[in-house]
Amino acid sequence: MAIQSLQQLFSRDLNKLRSEIEAYQNESNIWIIDQKISNSAGNLTLHLIGNLNTYIGAEIGKTGYLRNRELEFSAKDIARAELINMINATIHTVQKSLDLLKEEDLASEYPILVFKEKTSMEYMLIHLATHLAYHLGQVNYHRRLLDK
Repeated sequence: MAIQSLQQLFSRDLNKLRSEIEAYQNESNIWIIDQKISNSAGNLTLHLIGNLNTYIGAEIGKTGYLRNRELEFSAKDIARAELINMINATIHTVQKSLDLLKEEDLASEYPILVFKEKTSMEYMLIHLATHLAYHLGQVNYHRRLLDK
């Protein structure tokens, strides 16, 4: 039951991320950094893609994904269509990876140390869902503020 709920939440928010990127009237505005906004919507999107492909795809789904976190924040001007393809691929990876879990797996220890102390699989997945929602809100605000 919890895994199905997590799948629905990840799917909902990644689809909303795709919708936000599609909603920019001017594609180049995806990459704007202005005033005290330190990350563009494009870089936040790359960060979310890297985060989910690392902690769900590579660790749970065993996809072999290798993260370049620095590039998530330094890359610029990736075409909107490519970002959308990356989001779509991440939706697929998250769903397929979570399909591998059983409810009892949620109580098991997450396979790698991410925080100061080990956590359960359930805690890590909830953390990832809230992390996605947090940055999704930033992307929405970025679009409404800077896509004039």
